[in-house]
Amino acid sequence: MAKREILEYPGIGEEEVREALDFCCRQICHVLPEFTHKFQNAYSVGGFYEPVENWDWTCGFWTGEIWLAYERCGETALKEAALVQVQDFMERIRNKRGVDHHDMGFLYTPSCVAAYKLAGSREGREAALMAADQLVSRFQPVGEFIQAWGAMGAPENYRLIIDCLPNLPLLYWASRETGNPLYRDTAEKHIRTTVANVVREDDSTWHTFYFDKETGAPDHGATCQGYRDGSAWARGQAWGIYGMALACRYTGRREYVALFERVAGYFLNHLPGDLVPYWDLEFTEGEEQPRDSSAASIAACGMLEMCRHLAPGEGAFWRETASRILKSLYDNYAVRDFETSNGLVLHSTYSCRSPYNTCSPAGVDECNLWGDYFYMEALTRLSRDWEPYW
Repeated sequence: MAKREILEYPGIGEEEVREALDFCCRQICHVLPEFTHKFQNAYSVGGFYEPVENWDWTCGFWTGEIWLAYERCGETALKEAALVQVQDFMERIRNKRGVDHHDMGFLYTPSCVAAYKLAGSREGREAALMAADQLVSRFQPVGEFIQAWGAMGAPENYRLIIDCLPNLPLLYWASRETGNPLYRDTAEKHIRTTVANVVREDDSTWHTFYFDKETGAPDHGATCQGYRDGSAWARGQAWGIYGMALACRYTGRREYVALFERVAGYFLNHLPGDLVPYWDLEFTEGEEQPRDSSAASIAACGMLEMCRHLAPGEGAFWRETASRILKSLYDNYAVRDFETSNGLVLHSTYSCRSPYNTCSPAGVDECNLWGDYFYMEALTRLSRDWEPYW
């Protein structure tokens, strides 16, 4: 899709942003009694989230939605509910429950770092620092990357995945809080290794990349959740967009601007007419494949983040493009009433099976937690000069 075609799509108006955020707040307040001592599942079933314990990599996004709603409407009940969940996150990290992976940033930044920033929660600060230590513990010095998941050092799991890039702000925050450069240095080594290996010549990205366990040399790219190894998984490309923007913020390295533009350009060039991708960018207009509205929200957040680090003339296109993506999400994908769903955005895809991957189908054409969270974050970024949790 050419830039001209993107700019022909209308942007979201200020009143629409207000209406969208106000509905998000009403929905979150509406379901809060059910989801204070429990968390929303990673994805809805028939449009409705079920209550679950705090065990998945996604739970932090639900607490993040509560904090965004609290920032929007100031209801004390929202703050109190989020702090109840911070206690649960503290218990989780103390007992190392479901933390043997790289998603510590997704879990602890929108929940506990946000609690510290917005409410001065010392418990949130302590839990987030413990989570940063857990994330650092997955660093592999041979190859210089944070291992995504699996037993540390196992050859079949000696890899990173592109999703880790937006987890790294937790480490930069921990460095600022403690004065310990180890967290920052770990993040920067991981960024360098990632960008050197996951961006292909055509500007698409690998979901996951393997390294030789003995030498640390790059081995090969693959996918776990995309259509096939050589395709571009839509959400992975979106994580790359947001991750490159965050890398620009924390390192100030101008070469990451060029990488952002390449990865974001590929994403835009493979969108259908309504600017919301299919679950893999392999698929084009009119194909019988599920969409992934969450990838659109993540990408929009990355574009709005990038605007903060560019001159106004450079950033205008990305802000306008994010506004157009949000307009499509608002018009065509957003939940409108309590009876339809207890989430915020429909038509996302968690995991879609293909003949070339081994995914278990889950959350196909449903809401999902990160899609809801990043939709609300993108709207918040458009509404005011927001101080990010990340």
